[in-house]
Amino acid sequence: QVQLVESGGGLVQPGGSMRLSCAASGFGFRNYDMSWYRQAPGMERELVASISSGRGYNTNYADSVKGRFTISRDNAKTTVYLQMNNLKSEDTAVYYCKRESWKGIVGYWGQGTRVTVSL
Repeated sequence: QVQLVESGGGLVQPGGSMRLSCAASGFGFRNYDMSWYRQAPGMERELVASISSGRGYNTNYADSVKGRFTISRDNAKTTVYLQMNNLKSEDTAVYYCKRESWKGIVGYWGQGTRVTVSL
């Protein structure tokens, strides 16, 4: 069955860095665009970053994270990463990995990992 398991969340101070990982299994990983979303308390879930299928040549970022976050993928390890630098308190949220839909196959969400940016 499809599984997306996020890891790497926790508590970090403002200005710090953190790398999230999403280990995928149960599907042809390289065929799918992959994304990171986040949801802060009381807010709607929002797209943070996405990476295209295959070698991941195309990436997109929310304006709020451009220049600070980097999404990448390792198809051999079937893992997608989110490197987060210069973290701010407003980056505090639960971060979700998502396999985007493809050829009529619906998207799939991971369970989320909490990131807290605070002193």
